[in-house]
Formats: sequence, C-alpha cells, structure tokens
Amino acid sequence: MNQVNIGLLGAGTVGGGVAKILSTNAEIIKKRLGFDLKLKKVYSRSISEEAGEFVKGLETESYSELFDDDIDIVVELVGGYDFAKDFIIEAIEHGKSVVTANKALLARYGFEIFSKAFEKKVDVGYEAAVAGGIPIIKSIKESLSANNIKSIKAIVNGTCNYILTEMLKKEVSFEDALKDAQQKGFAEADPTFDIDGIDSAHKMAILSSISFGDNIKDKDVFTEGIRDISLIDIKFASEFGYTIKLLGITRLIDDKIDVRVHPAMVRKNDILAKTDGEYNAIKVQCDMADDTVYVGKGAGSLPTASSVVADIMDIARNIKLNSHLRIPLMSFPFNYVRNRGVLDINDLDADYYLRFSVEDSAGVLSKISGILGDNGISIKNVVQLHKGEDWVPLIIVTHKALERNIQRALGDIHKLDVVKNKTLLIRIDDE
Repeated sequence: MNQVNIGLLGAGTVGGGVAKILSTNAEIIKKRLGFDLKLKKVYSRSISEEAGEFVKGLETESYSELFDDDIDIVVELVGGYDFAKDFIIEAIEHGKSVVTANKALLARYGFEIFSKAFEKKVDVGYEAAVAGGIPIIKSIKESLSANNIKSIKAIVNGTCNYILTEMLKKEVSFEDALKDAQQKGFAEADPTFDIDGIDSAHKMAILSSISFGDNIKDKDVFTEGIRDISLIDIKFASEFGYTIKLLGITRLIDDKIDVRVHPAMVRKNDILAKTDGEYNAIKVQCDMADDTVYVGKGAGSLPTASSVVADIMDIARNIKLNSHLRIPLMSFPFNYVRNRGVLDINDLDADYYLRFSVEDSAGVLSKISGILGDNGISIKNVVQLHKGEDWVPLIIVTHKALERNIQRALGDIHKLDVVKNKTLLIRIDDE
C-alpha cells in the first residue's frame, strides 16, 4: 500500500483546514509516514471558501460514497448529534476507521460509538474534540498513561476566555465584550453554547472519561456560564488577588467523579489566570509527573484541522501495520471502564464570593451575616459600597463551606425585604 485514502464529510471551516493541510503539507506528511495520505472523496452540502481549491473535483453525490472500498479513513466534520452519529456508526459498520472533532456527539454517545468500533476492530480518533490544536487527548492516553491523574483544571472555551479578558483589561461590560468577540469572529451570532458553559461541559465530559476510566456524559457535568458576571465582579476579584475564568474541573473524590464547569476565581499567580484572550489552558495534576500544563489555541480552522490530520496519520500507521486498537479508545480497556457516579454539587466544599444587591440602610449586613452564621458559614471579607442609591452591592467572601449550606442560606436571605434580585455566587479555586 503506497497510500492511505481519506473520505471527508463536511467541507466547512475545519474541513477546509484539513483539505489545505493534506495538500500544502503533503511532502512533510509523507516523509513522516513513509507513504502518501490522499484526500479521495468529499461530501458536503456547501463548500467553504477555505476548502475551495483543495476539494475541487473530489465532491460526491452521496455521503455513502465515502464508504466505498477505496476509502480507508472517514473524517466527520459536520457536527451535531443524529446525522453525525448515524454516519459514524454506518462508517464503522463498513469497516472504516473514523476521525471526528464532534465533542457534543462524543460527550453524549461516545461509549456507544467506541463500543461499536471495538466490536468492528477499527479506530476512532478525536483529538480535535477538545481544545482544538492542543494535543491533550494524546497526552492523557499516552504520555501520562503511567500516572494516576488526580485532577484537571482547564480553560477550554476561547470565546468565554476572550470575553473575560476584555472585561478585565479594558474595563468594559459583559455585553460590550461579547459584541467585540462577535465582531472579531471569536463568538458565534448565537453564543449560547459558549457563554452558558455547554461547550466546555462537553469537553470536560470527554476529559473526565479518559482520565479516570469512567463513562461520563454531558448531562453529568454541573454547568454554569458567564452571563451574570459583571465588571464589578471582575474588579473585586482582582482586588482580592484573583482572576475570574470559566473553569472546567474534574477530579476523583472518594470514588466519585467531581466534574463541573462554572466561573471561578483563580489566584493571579496560577498559569490558568495568566492565560488570556482566545487561548485555552489545561492543567493536569498527576501522582508521578506532578503538574503538566498545555496552552494553545482551542479553536480555529488550522489549529483544529492540525489535530484532525494528526489523528488521520496515527490511524494510517495502524492501517499500514495492521495494528488497530493498539491504544484503548477510552484510554482504558473496556473491562476497566466503570460507572462510579458523579459527586453532587451540594457536597462541594469551597470558598465563595457572594454579591448581593441590598437596600442601603442600617442593619442589612447584620441580617445577612446572621443567616450565614446560622448555616455554619463564616465570613472572610466584606465590602459594602455606598453609592448614594437605594440599592447597592454588598460583597461577602466566605471561608470554606458546603454548597448545600450556602444555597440554604441564600434561600433564606432572598426572603429578606432588604435584598433585591438573585445573588451572584462565584466559587473560589483556592486549592
């Protein structure tokens, strides 16, 4: 076999990047593999400008042509759930190895897809599903495979990181920072998946599964977004020595998986706090390798496509050597994959930043602190602003407390006539 042939489903932004890399870097790819990779067939409902010249003459009339005998590896880059899932399962049934960047699909149906691939003895590559051009999947599955992973803390959404960075550096509102991100192409016209934490939750489900040998799905991830973060929170976090980031966290506690996505205050000297703009950063804590940190662009045509092509190359080597499934699809062989269960967010023990909107009158702080005290919550810092208005911010930072106690206290506090609107809660990452 002098070459391995590829069928591409989806010639959009990332698909165009894949086609460009396979063409532009064909020589270095051949030198590293010892044989050619050839893009043979492309099925796409529309061809992006990025794909243009690189897919000309390769278009097929039906996606089923990607299952023909002359195709060795199928690449799925259309996203979504139903069609993408059916396509990948059908490709596997035809004996094709698959490469995908579809984090939403894998976070929901990954175990089913991997099981089918194991049954048919084909590979599934999904490096690009998490953090674009950062090789975090390979690092966990291979480079860190001799370690017990203790925890992962990560910024895995460039849109949110860009927005929070702009708010801090330019002292602008969330709305203005979002608008700027959309104008610069860092945020979609409908940014819901990003700013509500859904995109990050998909990625953390995948990282959790391969780190701990568990079957974690997107629905298992506690998820909050950044819509309610205001400039005042950004400023106070800075005064307290923190930077606010949308953080993905996963760790193993008492044989349960603690996996969550939410805004968090991160100490300024932490590498995650220093990761700005559209960049992603992933910190993996291990028992032998200690902390390893991975920083890079988590999205974009070429960074993501670079990871896709790296997966294609890995699988092409397996095809050449007839060594499929050399590395377990979920990082652990299936007989070691478990369902431990997920830690209830109410059992979280953390420090908290609370921003109340209160009536500017005497005795308010006493009432709120009394309720906190009744629920076993001690106060570390208090800042009460007097702005000459009827309703003013009251900032309280607590010592460690159980989330259930915090939520119970907030329920009682919200019944007070001197408190207006929902209280903003931000968890503090102080470990």
